[in-house]
Amino acid sequence: MELSDYLGILRRSWVLVVATTLAGLLLGGAASAFVKPTYTSTTQLFVSIQSSGSVQELQQGNTFSQSRVQSYVKTVRTPIVLQPAINALGLGLSADELASKVTATTDANTVLINISVDDPSPVQAAAIAQAVAGSLINAIDSLEKPKNGGSSPVNLSVVTPAQAPVAPSAPNTKMNLLIGLLAGLVMGVAAALLRSTLDNRVRGESDLRKVTLAPLLGGIAFDGSAVSKPLLTQAGPQSPRAESFRQLRTNLQFANVSGNAKTVLITSSLPGEGKSTTATNLAIALAQSGQSVCLVDADLRRPMVNEYLGLDRNVGLTSALVGTADLDDVLQPWGEDRLAVLTSGPVPPNPSELLGSYQMRQMIEDLERSFDIVIIDAPPLLPVTDAAVLSQHVGGVVLVVGAEKLKIQDLQKSLAALDLVEASLLGLVLNRLPSKGTDAYTYTYYSRSDIQQPEKKRFGSRRSNPGFEEPSSTTSLMYGVDSRKREARPFPSSAVAESDHR
Repeated sequence: MELSDYLGILRRSWVLVVATTLAGLLLGGAASAFVKPTYTSTTQLFVSIQSSGSVQELQQGNTFSQSRVQSYVKTVRTPIVLQPAINALGLGLSADELASKVTATTDANTVLINISVDDPSPVQAAAIAQAVAGSLINAIDSLEKPKNGGSSPVNLSVVTPAQAPVAPSAPNTKMNLLIGLLAGLVMGVAAALLRSTLDNRVRGESDLRKVTLAPLLGGIAFDGSAVSKPLLTQAGPQSPRAESFRQLRTNLQFANVSGNAKTVLITSSLPGEGKSTTATNLAIALAQSGQSVCLVDADLRRPMVNEYLGLDRNVGLTSALVGTADLDDVLQPWGEDRLAVLTSGPVPPNPSELLGSYQMRQMIEDLERSFDIVIIDAPPLLPVTDAAVLSQHVGGVVLVVGAEKLKIQDLQKSLAALDLVEASLLGLVLNRLPSKGTDAYTYTYYSRSDIQQPEKKRFGSRRSNPGFEEPSSTTSLMYGVDSRKREARPFPSSAVAESDHR
């Protein structure tokens, strides 16, 4: 993956990254709040050698002192030094327990010894440090004393007395917060990358291109109000949702430039991807452009078109197929445009057999002679075989893909099922796209007055098609160009509506 892909993953999972970062920050703060404060007191000793004061003796004494200082540092944490300090202060500790609180160090090429003591009490820390320093002086004086008598040649003096600290040395709140912040950030980024690796759902066009190169006819952003108001006519005429279906209508006509697919089957891989609302609104958009349209609800498992349009389905497709009603009698007009709807009719026990029958093929041919275009809402491909059977009777198939709902392997199975029956796939529609974020469907409306502003369209933009010249008038939009014959061919009985270019 490129850097932009990683940035896209982080943008998509920014909530997770921020949450883990804040969690790390809170844990760092909690660690500082609940840890008991520790105070550190330090004293410093100077090691010297007694001499007569000549230069040579001073040099020899200094060399001797430096060579002995490391031994004195290690002696600090031994019982010979610590036990007298325990006895002097009356501490209820053993020498080993006190040794865990005492630290002795020395700087290179010096004769200075630093003794530090950690304790929950600042006063006691200073007292222990002072007692250990005094005990070390006595211990070294005893160890370095000549066997034949006399005084010790080594002299230890306290140059920095121990003092009670005013601030705790631990916990380091700033450091804990910084560590928690960085740890949370790293964990959030790692979790986002891991989730992206394991998540195989289709989120946008880039995921589609991992599976197929079929044309992307349009993208429809998720609209929460569409649950209660699913129809195109219930949205504002200039709303992004309405414009999405007008773009889909236009792109479908360009995809069907030869005009062979007068019947278009709308299906999806799984239920809940929005294929029924897409079929219904596409039929409405086509009718608004002036074409005569027939919308057929062939989802005999879970018919929904009649509920969206408020029509009766007591008689319909199945009634005509079994011969209990004439086709002309079960077609129901809807709206002010040239849209007729054939509802599902009673749900039969054998949907696949009915949809694959000779009567269904004959009915589609009759509808093609009566209407400019026929839109069929079919069941999902994977749960049942109805759509695969029906796809052999139509001119083309449009596959609706529910973003963030459908898995890539399910999309692959659907495409394989269509390929197996040699169905003509006109393209795909990405539905339920997020309105914000990396995979958002962005769209900008502009008028003649602000035409100089940049246009931003991600799906179906004719400006993004190299070599395509924008028509100079509405009349020129009535024709597509057959690249094989290089001649203008009219779309079926109508022009593209002016609303496509608003």
